[in-house]
This record gives sequence, C-alpha cells and structure tokens, in this order.
Amino acid sequence: MKILGKNFDDKKTKKILYTAVLGVLAIWFIYRFVMVAIESRMVVFNPVRDAGQNGIVVDTIVAEQKSGIIKTPLSIENNRAYVSGAHRRGLKVGQKVANGEIVFVANSLDLDTGMYVVKTKNVDNGVSFAESECNGFFIPTYAVRESQVMRAESGVAVAVPVTVNASDSDFSCVSGEIKDGDIIVLSKVEPNQKINVQK
Repeated sequence: MKILGKNFDDKKTKKILYTAVLGVLAIWFIYRFVMVAIESRMVVFNPVRDAGQNGIVVDTIVAEQKSGIIKTPLSIENNRAYVSGAHRRGLKVGQKVANGEIVFVANSLDLDTGMYVVKTKNVDNGVSFAESECNGFFIPTYAVRESQVMRAESGVAVAVPVTVNASDSDFSCVSGEIKDGDIIVLSKVEPNQKINVQK
C-alpha cells in the first residue's frame, strides 16, 4: 500500500495506521457527543415559554378621567348621513356639525343600508364632524372590546365592564368600574391571562 509517496507493506505499519485512523474517529465522535450535550443544556430564548413563565409583554396606559372632544365623522349628502351603531351612541339632536346641527337621530336601523339615519340642517355635502364633549376615561377605541377594557392587576389581565359614552376612530370616552391611576391594557389579551407590564 502506498500513502503519501511511501510504501506501507508490512502488517505492523498497517495496524498502526488503522489504529491511528480509528483513534482519530473515536476522538471526533466523543467530541461531538460532548458538544451536543453541552449545547442541549444551554437555555435558548423561546418567546412562548417566556410568555408562559413571565407573562406576555403588553402596552398600557394609566387611566385618567378628564373632559375632551369626540369627533364623529359624518358623510353628509342632502342633510342626511348614515352611521353605525357605535357612532350613533354619541350623536344627539341639537349637536353642532360644521355650520349646522343634527335634527334627527334614528333609534332603529334603516333596512336598506343596515345603518342608522342621521338628519342635519344647514350642513354642506361632504364629510363633516359632529363634535361632542364628553367627561370620562379616554381609551383608544381598539382597546375597548365588547364593552370591556382589560385592567392590569397583580400581573394578570382582568376584564372590566364599561359604558361607551361616545367614540370616534381614535378614542372612546368610557365610564364604569375604572378609576384614576388604573393600568389599562391596550394589547389584545384574554381575561385572567398572565401579563408583563413594562415600567
């Protein structure tokens, strides 16, 4: 047998060569098993496991009761607009809209459109805003779900019923079982879910 330009014909040399190759392979296998065992003991960040142990990280605001303006958009044509039930709640007869006012707010759905009819007086065609003053807690509209908000209590999200007094695309003016200083969860979480409020 010829390796690297040298002849290895005797049995003793072949045996030494085979033993050295087997030794190198054995050392390599042992090294790999040791490295796999070491890597298996390493803690790899797993967001699902972390959320289960420490709670899901959430966005929050501090509740503060105040007065403010809710602007409800109305697409008016011939002094008539159609609004959803959520927007109808904040509209009242006599409410100012641009240079006119609301004269009628329907209590039942229009069967043709599936929306509520709002009639105005002296309002130009186009989009105008009905402004209403509201005193309550201004919570981002997306955080109010099924007339509930989530409050952080001892690392857990607790569902709190609220009454939506008025809302627009940005904020809902709510009242209910919340008070100044409560931590309101903005992220979408389930009731009694473990949460992690970042300071």
